[in-house]
Order: sequence, then structure tokens, then C-alpha cells
Amino acid sequence: MPDPENLIFFLSDNHNGAVMGCAGHPLVETPNLDRMAASGTRFDRAYSASPLCCPARASLATGRFPHQTRHWDNANVYDGKIPSWGHRLRARGHRTVAIGKLHYRSTDDDNGFSEEIAPMHIVDDGHLTGLLRWSDDQPEMPGQWELYWENSGIGETEYQAYDRQVTELAIKWLTEEAPHQDKPWVLLVSYVSSHPPFLVPERLFNRYPLDRVPLPVLFRDEDMPRHPALDHIRRLKRFKSMDDEDALKRIAAGYFGLITHLDEQIGEVMAALDLLDRGQNTRMIYTSDHGESFGNHGLFGKNHLLEPSIHVPLIASGPGIRQNHLSRQLASGVDLFPTLIAGAGVTPDPDDGAIAGRSLWPALAGDDQPRIGFVEFHASASRHGGFVWRDGTDKLIYHVNMPNQLFDLQADPDERVDLLADGTADGAAQGRHKELEKALRAYIDPEATDALAKADQRTLVERHGGNQRVANKKTLVYTPPPGEAAKYG
Repeated sequence: MPDPENLIFFLSDNHNGAVMGCAGHPLVETPNLDRMAASGTRFDRAYSASPLCCPARASLATGRFPHQTRHWDNANVYDGKIPSWGHRLRARGHRTVAIGKLHYRSTDDDNGFSEEIAPMHIVDDGHLTGLLRWSDDQPEMPGQWELYWENSGIGETEYQAYDRQVTELAIKWLTEEAPHQDKPWVLLVSYVSSHPPFLVPERLFNRYPLDRVPLPVLFRDEDMPRHPALDHIRRLKRFKSMDDEDALKRIAAGYFGLITHLDEQIGEVMAALDLLDRGQNTRMIYTSDHGESFGNHGLFGKNHLLEPSIHVPLIASGPGIRQNHLSRQLASGVDLFPTLIAGAGVTPDPDDGAIAGRSLWPALAGDDQPRIGFVEFHASASRHGGFVWRDGTDKLIYHVNMPNQLFDLQADPDERVDLLADGTADGAAQGRHKELEKALRAYIDPEATDALAKADQRTLVERHGGNQRVANKKTLVYTPPPGEAAKYG
């Protein structure tokens, strides 16, 4: 176990793990995250537990996957009933403070923090219409296409103002509260960026001239993968033909600018920490709840199991962490629970034997461990449950009641070629498919898990008045920060 130290846990929203300077992106400027990576360890194979905000955040809190928490979607969200890393640390006398976006049910719940400062939670019981994914009554989701196509470029949103407030409050806490703690503390600094809309000030947008912005992969109608799960997302979210290359570059430039804005906020907190001379005994971890497609594969947002949606950044630096190290170990959001409590010197509770996460401390010390990558999705844009099982660079996407997909991420990191598509798989691909599916089924029963998720969602629908009443509710386009009105499609 490492020596106990303080920790700043930076969390963002919607950050594709490939879109950072330190991850090799040729254009995106993230000097502060790059500095964190150079002084620590970066995982280049880190996955979200589930590619949607609330299920992913429940997993980050509890160290358990959605099939264990039964927080499947953005309506059945974390309520503090399953112990979080915050509960464990607080019970041992450590201060655990959250500033910014949590996206849980309510501050009225005990979410495990000593204090929640300017918290952002779900509104109006969350995304209720998304619960109807199993039903023909599920309405389409208005506003999703416009959120990207019409609201990307030069401008500003309430999200960026909220991010700046989060930064100010974090610096205030480090200045006024941190010096008075007698045990290692954990400060969660959680930003909304880089969640859409992708509107940024002109100075940030202009850092990414459109003639230098690369086009996404497989975005044209004739090229985009036509898997039924992906076509379902496109129909449900009213995505249209992506034939305007300038518009796609503008969307990407807005996204890149928003990531640079996020990096600036993190940099301000890092600079304050340096000025306070606490950097010597304070660790930092950075990750995001899920990724973003920004046009790749003919998709925007998340809600699917291709790499742009599930691959997240994961960087750690500070005492006891190997410097300038790139870890090839597969990692997951569920691994943060055991990693955080160990970093404060706390041993697991006997009840924590059920958590899926495993401590990342061996890898942070430079000793990568063999791991399997697992991700699951059971939310609004999925008609049926989907599961990722990754072994090395072989990635199976198992779809309940739909064809499976298989990718060789070594030869095909952009997932251009589904080795199972059109029934043309060769013998090697068929054999690997069977091996990976067998291993997945030894861990989880996909069909039973899909049935459980849908049963829970039906129960919640009935609690809110039944299919028709839920279907008639307004669809939330995105969650507002505290004090702002919700926006509906």
C-alpha cells in the first residue's frame, strides 16, 4: 500500500481519451494534462464502466458495474445507498469534499461526502423518456441533432461559467480548508466540460483553424457502419446526413476548444496548489465519465460501445507514482474506488469484497497487470443490452438480440472493419469470437442482465404513471448547472 497522501480528483464529462496532446492528438492543446502525464502515469487503455453520465458516475463512486449497482440509466441514478469511496474514507476520519458536477439524485442523500459545494444533480427525476427503450412507445429525442449541428462554434454557455466557479471554489478550499486537515483529504473537482454544446470563446475556437481540423472517420452515409444498434441511435436522436464537411470541422473545433478550456481550469487549480506549496504531498488523478464521438462513425455523443464513446483519459501523478510512464494495462472507472481508499491509507471494508474494481497502485508504480476490459450499456439509446469484452487488442461487442461485432484494435484502432460483418468472418475471426464470447459468458449472463435492466426500468415507468404518461413528458436536452433553467427538446 502506498504512503497516505492528500488527493485532488479531477473529473470531467464527455472527454474522449484520444483527444489530448499527451495521447498523441496532433492538434489539441492540453498543456496542463500533458504536464500531469509527464510527472506521472497515463493509462492509454482506460474505459468508462458505461457510456452514459449517471451509470458511469455511479460506478466511479462505488467500484461496481451497472449490473451490480442497478443504476442503468439517467433516471435510476446514484442515491448513496451503495457505499462509495467517500463513505469509506469519511468513516475513517478523512475529509471528502465534492465541488461541481455529481449528477446523482440529490444532495439530500448521503452520497459519502463531508460536504458538497455547488453540486450539480439530475433535475425532474432525470431522463424518464429514456426508460422506454424496450417499448415501441419510446419517443424520439428532439434537440440532439441541433445540440451539435447548430450549437457548435464561437460563443459561450452557462456550463463554462459554472466551470470557472468550480475552479474558484476549489482554490478557495485549498487555501482556506486544506491547511487545517489532520488526515489526508480527497477533494473532488468536477467539471461539466467537455459536454456539449460545443460553444467556446473566439480565442479558443481560433486555436483550431478549420483547414487543420481532421475529418472524423466513417462519417459519410455510404461509409458509416450500419449495425442495427447504431442505426437505432441515429434514428432515436434524429441524426441526419453528415455531408457538410465544414460543419463537421466546426463541431470538432468547438469540441477541441472546450477541452482546452477544461485544461485551463485544471491548470489554474494546479498552479494554486504549487503556490500553496502543497504539491509535494498531494496527488492528482484525472479522468472523465465517458467519451464523445463528434461525428466519428456517423454519430455524435456517447451511448454506444465503439472506442470514441467508451475510451476515457486516466492520468495520475504525485508521491509514489512513476513519472513519465505510459501504462498499457486495461483500466476502468470502477478501479478508482480501491485506488482512492488505498491512497489515503485505508484498507477495504469486509463488505467491499463484491466490488469489481481493482487497485491501480501496482500499475502506478510501473508494474502493469494483465486485465480484461469490460463495459456495459442499458440506457435510452440502446434497444437491447450491449457488452464489451476486451482481451489484449481483441475487442468483442456483444449485442443481445443483435449481431455481435469484433475488432482488432492493434491493426484497426479506428474500428473501421468489423471482422464479423456480413457473415464474412474467416476461421481465425470466428474462433476468436467464440473464445471471447465464452469468456464474457463466464463473467456475466448477457440475456439475464438485459432482462433485469428492462424489468427495473418498467418498474420505474409504472411508478411514474405508465408508458403513455412517461412518453408524453418533455425530453431534457441536457442538465443545467445550479441556478439555470432546464432545456427541453
